[in-house]
Amino acid sequence: MTTRATLDRIEEDVAVLVVDGRQVTRPLSELPAGVREGDVLDLDTLEVDPEATEALRKEVRRAREKATRGKKPPPAGNFDL
Repeated sequence: MTTRATLDRIEEDVAVLVVDGRQVTRPLSELPAGVREGDVLDLDTLEVDPEATEALRKEVRRAREKATRGKKPPPAGNFDL
């Protein structure tokens, strides 16, 4: 069984990964060049799994579309809070 992690964020030279709902860190230098937030990695090889990454991105897009469906877009332009 392959263990997968999602790259949650990059903080300077540290990668924050989510594995089974837990955050773990790895030096960014251990990950493949060009890795991006949202990429899914195989923890055994530390390589990006392109199919799993694309599936996750599609799932996030669908969830975002569902969450914003029927809502008015935010106002454009400058405004004070």
